[in-house]
Amino acid sequence: MPEAKETRPRQHQEQQPGRESAMRPPPRSRMENYRASGRLTGRRAIVTGGDSGIGRAVAIGFAKEGADVAILHLEEHEDAAETRRLIEACGRRCTAIAGDIGDPAFARRAVEEAVRFLGGLDILVNNAAEQHIEKEFAEIEDAQVERTFRTNILGMFWVTRAALPHLGEGAAIINTTSITAYKGNPLLIDYASTKGAIVAFTRSLSQALVKRKIRVNAVAPGPIWTPLIPASFDAEKTAKHGAQAEMERPGEPDEVAPSYIFLASAQDSSYISGQVLHPNGGTVVNG
Repeated sequence: MPEAKETRPRQHQEQQPGRESAMRPPPRSRMENYRASGRLTGRRAIVTGGDSGIGRAVAIGFAKEGADVAILHLEEHEDAAETRRLIEACGRRCTAIAGDIGDPAFARRAVEEAVRFLGGLDILVNNAAEQHIEKEFAEIEDAQVERTFRTNILGMFWVTRAALPHLGEGAAIINTTSITAYKGNPLLIDYASTKGAIVAFTRSLSQALVKRKIRVNAVAPGPIWTPLIPASFDAEKTAKHGAQAEMERPGEPDEVAPSYIFLASAQDSSYISGQVLHPNGGTVVNG
């Protein structure tokens, strides 16, 4: 197999999670070429990890479709402020709430604050995640495994549990899983494990909520150009991100966000629940 070509300039960020403002080139996450049609007019959404990357594109896409949005983020205040500015430029309301969703007390407070700001809740996007590279499975530290599970799947439990009392008939929950849930990744065993758990969580919750007429679906992105990449991989691997995809490039957040808009819109996906969409650059997966 030929060596993967470089798709981006070499770069690395020491902090986790990464910062979109430091990436070169910056991700396309502003939905600048997206043409809306009022699919989400009057709807109210929470997007975790909404400060940058896929979460930013989803939040802006929702706003362009007519929704007010609350974004939850960890400590990426500059990125979150820019996302809020872009949403408000669409003529919609936005609030940014900082904290760790892996803490169930914060998750509960954040959802309550978001619901007060929004005046209700119709859409929940569970998108926040972290990942850490480890070449040897036996060397993965206990604290890393616990941290990854706390953010990626337990945080999803906490936020969803807090949001459910506010979601009524016609509401939508959309979870971010990953291509790694289907293909695996030897360098991301703990991360891939959480993403597999999210698939099971999505399918199970969809069955639990079907009688309440709340739809639950997921999106499994492939290699997307987001701050998680330079914050996780070294400069050489970051430069080759996405080269192994069938399309031989990483995807952009703007190319992923329409999947979430589709699943959030009752006019488009009213008969879809318990399913996963796969914007991954052409890789065929089952499930």
